[in-house]
Amino acid sequence: MVDAPRQTALVVDDSEPTRALIARILEQELGVQSILAGTCEEALRLARQREFDIILLDLLMPGIGGFEVLKAIRAESANTDTPVIILSVLDDRASVERCMALKAHAFITKPVNREVVAGMVRAQLHGGATSARPWQRGS
Repeated sequence: MVDAPRQTALVVDDSEPTRALIARILEQELGVQSILAGTCEEALRLARQREFDIILLDLLMPGIGGFEVLKAIRAESANTDTPVIILSVLDDRASVERCMALKAHAFITKPVNREVVAGMVRAQLHGGATSARPWQRGS
C-alpha cells in the first residue's frame, strides 16, 4: 500500500519563533509538512518553484512586504489558486480588504492561537470554510 503524499504548507514570516510555532501547529494538529521562508524573496522563489497546498503569509516583512508577495503569488507562480491565509499584527479594515482584494482566503491577527490556525488551515485544505472569506482574531 502506498501512502498518500503529505500536504505541504509554505510558511512565510520574518520571525523565526513564529515560523517554528506555525510549523509545529501544522505538523502536530494536521500532519502538514511546512517549508519555511524568512524573507519575501525566499517566499517568492519557493512559490515559483513548486505548488503548495496552502500558504501562510505575514504582511509586515522587510523588503517588498507581504502585500507584494501576495500580489506576485497570484500573478506569476505555481500557486495562483493556492489558498493563502494572512497572519498579521495589522487588524485594520483597510489591510483586511486589501488582502481579500488580492485573493487571500483568510486573515488571522497575531498573536496566533493554535486552535484558530489549525481550524482555518483545516477548513481551507478541505474546500474552504464558507463562501465569505473569514477574518479571525488570533487571541
